[in-house]
Amino acid sequence: MPCHGHSPQPSPEHTISVNETKFRPGDHIKVILSGPVFEGFFIQARNAENLAGPAIGSFMLAEERISQLLTCGLVKNSAVSHTSKSKKKHVEAYWVAPTDAPEHVQFLATVVEKYKIFWVKIHGPIISQPNAPPLTTPTSITPETLPTSQPVYHLTKSFNASGCGSTKFCIRNPPKCDPEAAYCFFLSFKQNNHSVLIEMSGPSEGYIAFALSHDQWMGDDDAYLCINEDHRINVITAYLSGRTPPVLDSENGLEDISWRVADGLVQCSFRRNLRLPAYKGRFNLDANYYIFLADGEASEGGLIHKHPRQPLITNGMYNVTDSPKDVGGSRSPLLLKLHASLMFVAWMTTVSIGVIVARFFKPVWPHSLFGKEIWFQVHRMLMLTTVLLTSIAFVLPFIYRGGWSEWAGFHPYLGCTVMALAIFQPLMAGFRPPPHAPRRQVFNWVHWSTGTTARILAVVTMFLGMDLPALNLPDPWDTYTMIGFVAWHVGIDILLEIHSYCLIRKVEVIDEDRIQILQSLTSAEAEGHTFKEIVLTIYICGNIAFLITFLAAIHQL
Repeated sequence: MPCHGHSPQPSPEHTISVNETKFRPGDHIKVILSGPVFEGFFIQARNAENLAGPAIGSFMLAEERISQLLTCGLVKNSAVSHTSKSKKKHVEAYWVAPTDAPEHVQFLATVVEKYKIFWVKIHGPIISQPNAPPLTTPTSITPETLPTSQPVYHLTKSFNASGCGSTKFCIRNPPKCDPEAAYCFFLSFKQNNHSVLIEMSGPSEGYIAFALSHDQWMGDDDAYLCINEDHRINVITAYLSGRTPPVLDSENGLEDISWRVADGLVQCSFRRNLRLPAYKGRFNLDANYYIFLADGEASEGGLIHKHPRQPLITNGMYNVTDSPKDVGGSRSPLLLKLHASLMFVAWMTTVSIGVIVARFFKPVWPHSLFGKEIWFQVHRMLMLTTVLLTSIAFVLPFIYRGGWSEWAGFHPYLGCTVMALAIFQPLMAGFRPPPHAPRRQVFNWVHWSTGTTARILAVVTMFLGMDLPALNLPDPWDTYTMIGFVAWHVGIDILLEIHSYCLIRKVEVIDEDRIQILQSLTSAEAEGHTFKEIVLTIYICGNIAFLITFLAAIHQL
């Protein structure tokens, strides 16, 4: 029975035919639905002596472009339906007879010509097993006793947050937002005796959905979807088996369905009992669950697409029928937030400042501290901090995922490369030759090229990581801000290079030996100590400003 808010038509215009009238368990029977042009359809096999009973057997597709398999009453592939609202006059499928098939099986169909015009439970041919006794009078459902469509009402006004935390359990994102706001995702549960009224709202042109889960991973979840199809909302339940399209249910046990589409918001409400023992895929509402809230696009025919960003997930498990609460959630797991934050600290501040110090501050800070020049101690401290922060951040995604992620593209591969280079740098530095050793020049070039490669790859890796679903910083803001940081670092580097060059030009070159001395950038650069220290201070402040900007954005996820 389509939940279209209209009654079915009385006289069927479409017919069901089969290629065989006898069957044995395991046989494949071709089933054909044909008639005037229609958009949607639903075909199922039932026990001919008990048409109100469960589905019998399973189907195989003959035309995958226009048809799909459904799971009804927990019987996998027990029905065939449309994939889109494209016009069609003829569809085929193959019914596979089960080993425990009844003696007589009848095919039934629902056909939708368009939204308001449809026929329900069209009777098709009866097929029988060999030597089966004659069919007794079936307990069929006649047109006069067809179930009426579940009443669907239009909401006359938007939801409100009154009662959140006092009389009903609410989830809001951003926290404390108004459900009438165009940016607010809202979900509420209000218990009334043995049932719960559920309200869901959010900005979407396609669908909004929530799911009850025993953990923070998709899989083995009880889901509820409000799908916008031609500015009409279909409320559907589904089972999530993993990171695959949901298995939509043909029957859901929901009552008092109502909806509203206005101002870019999809809003729907419905009521369901605390326990639905007749529907095995439905969880009991009086238990603790993580709650997911997602949105995405839907195409013609109500076909939903994968949500483009990470679902909002509550920070803990909640019983929505327990004491009312007003909670929020996060679209990014805490471990991945820490991963991103530590990487930003390491590769936007400590490593960048350490490189500037080693490149330009040798003549500025030549004095010794604990047996080594000050510039070297500062450089070494910042680089070791970078390695430490990177190492900690590196293991966090593996802890969260429990292994390697197949869904993160090139980001983890580049991240592993950066981690390897970051560890190789201090190991190589531990074996550097003395200043005047013949191999020192080779070491300097290898050390510089390894560090530069690591920094370039780190920036590329951060660019890729910012748009992954598990983090998904605001776009295109994140890209422009990262480009701004790169330009800031390159600009400061160029400024200090120009400053060093100008100092050298000021020095009078006496002879060739003197030129060699000047090329070491000692006495000439010492004249610009104050300028360099001012630039370094400004550079550090700028880096911290970029870092705070990114950390604040991560905190808002």
